Amino acid sequence: MPWYTLLVLAVAAERLAELAVARRNAAWTRARAGVEHGRGHYPAMVALHTGLLVCCLAETVLAHRPFLPALGWPMLALVALAQALRWWCVTTLGPYWNTRVIVVPGARLVGTGPYRFLRHPNYVAVVVEIAALPLVHSAWLSAAAFTVANAFLLAVRVRCENTALTAVVPA
Repeated sequence: MPWYTLLVLAVAAERLAELAVARRNAAWTRARAGVEHGRGHYPAMVALHTGLLVCCLAETVLAHRPFLPALGWPMLALVALAQALRWWCVTTLGPYWNTRVIVVPGARLVGTGPYRFLRHPNYVAVVVEIAALPLVHSAWLSAAAFTVANAFLLAVRVRCENTALTAVVPA
């Protein structure tokens, strides 16, 4: 269990690093007349991601979830792959990447890196991580509950992002 706690804390530290990058990028995009969209769902997104980390540990302790190597190791590999994909997205978008939906009018859509293959590859990383992180230590209730909650949130988020991009970014 101590190593799983360290894993969840490492993911939390990664989230804090994301927020630092996002804050810097938000200042950059706003300095270029960037417009924020979808502020209303942002607190729900923060709550979902924070709740996931808390529930991963709580379920593991309170429900005495065991580490099952046949499940845990593949899920750990998926968590690592999700992190790699997320940071590939961050580096590909550069100063345009953000945890918020901030769009600079007139900017072009990025078509390099993982964006060559998918319109929203960062959300693939999020979906994989939300399902896999709890399952590293058999927290299946957290995996199921947060996967469902995330599906609802992503429906709102992707629609918001697509609308924002269509409105201000030329094809």
